[in-house]
Amino acid sequence: MLQSPPAVKDRILKRFNDQIAALERELHFELPREIQRARELGDLRENAEYKAAKERQGIVNAQIAMLKKRVGEISMINLDRIPHDRAGFGSTVHLRAENGDTVVYQLVMPEDADAEKGMISTSSPIGRAILNKEEGDDIKVTPPVGARRFELIKVKTIHDGDDEEG
Repeated sequence: MLQSPPAVKDRILKRFNDQIAALERELHFELPREIQRARELGDLRENAEYKAAKERQGIVNAQIAMLKKRVGEISMINLDRIPHDRAGFGSTVHLRAENGDTVVYQLVMPEDADAEKGMISTSSPIGRAILNKEEGDDIKVTPPVGARRFELIKVKTIHDGDDEEG
């Protein structure tokens, strides 16, 4: 089941904040204990446990910084600025392939992309090709495996509500 973009945004922010909390717990409680245990083993120059814990500390710090940056970026997304009449983040699009098959995708954030569930990242080749297109537009996608063409036959934006008819 496809979710509304505000729900998607909230879920991603919660997941990231949970990851940040877990990493901060590791950084402030678990790693200091490991470093202290390693110090008690003696000479730090030849202490693999100490070096591993210090290295992990650097990795955890970098992960926390990256996640906090991404939380800030996602928090700043203004859903009101998403187009009402063209494909944009959160839109569900119906595409007709050259062979006549119809595929349905929802444009989502990279963190939620799952092609098998029809959730395509807005930053993927096909997602970028769909952005700002209107019903009736031709879409040419040049992913790594070869060019494909589609016709956009239906767009339902996040502003269209949750009804499933149409």
